[in-house]
Amino acid sequence: MNSKFTKIIRFVLGLILIVFGANKLLMIFNETGFLPALKMTTFTESFENIGYILPVVGALEVYIGILLIMKKWVPFALTLLAPISANILLFHFFLDPSSAIIGALLVALLNGILIYKHWSQFKPLFY
Repeated sequence: MNSKFTKIIRFVLGLILIVFGANKLLMIFNETGFLPALKMTTFTESFENIGYILPVVGALEVYIGILLIMKKWVPFALTLLAPISANILLFHFFLDPSSAIIGALLVALLNGILIYKHWSQFKPLFY
């Protein structure tokens, strides 16, 4: 669990989450100006109009990223990240397959690798 490979994956995933989570909180890169698909625009605008969903998800992503980088409660962070990474992947698969599907696959893959590396801590959940 403490190999260099695992540390690199943990750090990269944590950094990705902090950057994109902070973007949701601070709206540094407002992507609504160049969204190509009508479905994606409607979906994203509905979340923006509700008002609390993007900041909550952004705060969770930043929190999870900090936990991963600091190596605190990693299995807990990975458990929180699993539904978020699944939704990121499904969002880009169904609504925007051309632009950021690689990034979504990367987040899901890194999360899956870390879950696999920490599987001994997840085993009690399934027995």
